[in-house]
Amino acid sequence: MKYAFIALHRLQFSVRTMCRLLRVHPSGFYAWLKAPLSKRAIEDRRQTELLRSSWEDSGKVYGYRKLHDDLLDQGETCCPNRVARLTRLAGIKAQIGYMRRPGSYGGKPSVAVDNTLDRQFDVEVPDKAWVTDITYIRTLEGFAYLAVVIDLYSRRVIGWALQSRQATDVVLQALLSALWRRKPKQPVLVHSDQGSQFTSMDWAAFLKQHNLVHSMSRRGNCHDNAVVESFFNLLKRERIRRRVYRSREDARRDVFDYIEMFYNPKRKHARNGMLSPVDFERQQKI
Repeated sequence: MKYAFIALHRLQFSVRTMCRLLRVHPSGFYAWLKAPLSKRAIEDRRQTELLRSSWEDSGKVYGYRKLHDDLLDQGETCCPNRVARLTRLAGIKAQIGYMRRPGSYGGKPSVAVDNTLDRQFDVEVPDKAWVTDITYIRTLEGFAYLAVVIDLYSRRVIGWALQSRQATDVVLQALLSALWRRKPKQPVLVHSDQGSQFTSMDWAAFLKQHNLVHSMSRRGNCHDNAVVESFFNLLKRERIRRRVYRSREDARRDVFDYIEMFYNPKRKHARNGMLSPVDFERQQKI
C-alpha cells in the first residue's frame, strides 16, 4: 500500500511538472484524458486504416495520389490534401527507387533502322506501336534475363519471357507471346534499342515474317525507349530489389505475380486516368 501511494504521488508530480511546462492546468489535462475522441479524429483513424490497407495491397509502392484514388473507388469522400496529411502522420509513403545520375544522353542514330517512333509514346488505338527491351535479374543461381513487350496504347505488358541466357531467343519468345495474345490484324510498329538481340538476322527475319515494322532508338539514348525503361524501373523498385531469389525459377514466379497479378490488372497509371492497363482497355471497349 505504501509503495502504491509513492508511485501515485510520483505520477501526480510528473503530471504537474508536464502541465507546468505546457502551461496548462492539471484539471484541464485530466478532463482531456476523460473526453472521447472527436468525430473528426474517429474518421481520421478509420480512413487511415483504409489507406494502410490499400498501401499494403499495392506492395507499399503507392503514394498519396494513388491511395486517394483508391479511397474514391471505395466510395469514400476525401480530398488529396487530407490523404496527404493522414499518410504523412501514419508514415505511409511510396518506396523511392534509385535516382539516375544526371548527364547528357544524346546518342547517335542507328545505321540500320530509323527511329520511326520518335518518342511518340501516346497512341490512340491498341496494337499500333509496341516497345520492347531486355534487362537482367540477379539470383543466387546466376543472372536471369527478362524481355518484355508493352503496348503503348494502355502500357500493358502483352508479352514477356525469362531465360538464363542473354540471347536473341528470349526477345523472340517475348514478341511471339505478344503476337499470340493480341493477334494484330494490321502491321505493328515494334520499337527497341540497338542491343545485339535486336540487330540480329533472326530478329529482322522474324519481324518481316509476321508483318512487323522495326523502329530503333538512337545509340545510348534510353529516353527514346522511355516507356519500357520506366516499366523496368518500377519492376525493380517495387519488387526485385526487395527480394532475394534463390533460383531463376523463383524469379520467374515472382515476375509472373508482378506482371499478371498486379501490374496489368491492378496498378494505377496516371496516363490511363488512374486506371490499370486491363481496366483502361476494358473501359475503351464499352
